[in-house]
Amino acid sequence: MKTTVIDNNEKRRMIVTQTILELEQFQTTISKSENVVIKFSAGWCPDCRRMDAFFPSVQEEYQHLPVYEVDRDQFPALAEKYEVMGIPSLLVFNDGEKIGHLHSADAKTPEQTNEFLSKYFK
Repeated sequence: MKTTVIDNNEKRRMIVTQTILELEQFQTTISKSENVVIKFSAGWCPDCRRMDAFFPSVQEEYQHLPVYEVDRDQFPALAEKYEVMGIPSLLVFNDGEKIGHLHSADAKTPEQTNEFLSKYFK
């Protein structure tokens, strides 16, 4: 689990990204009746580390942004099932259905990431 503390004098809150470690945990998470973000990444991926650097500032824009991280190398069948061809990729699920997908080619900047997430979160 990754934890980032945002402190900009006006507000202080903790942003948590939980790591999915088991297939059952993934299924439970995507079945929630709220929008959830699944971030597919891998430890060796330089673009994933770049996103990690700016993602907390993107998360700060949203009151509630549930983010769960999946290591693409640990769950290749999930990546294939949900058409994750490149990483990092952000997928939004609600009630078990994939309702959004930000492909790695479009996830290079905070602006691109924020534009995508703003369609599903306020």
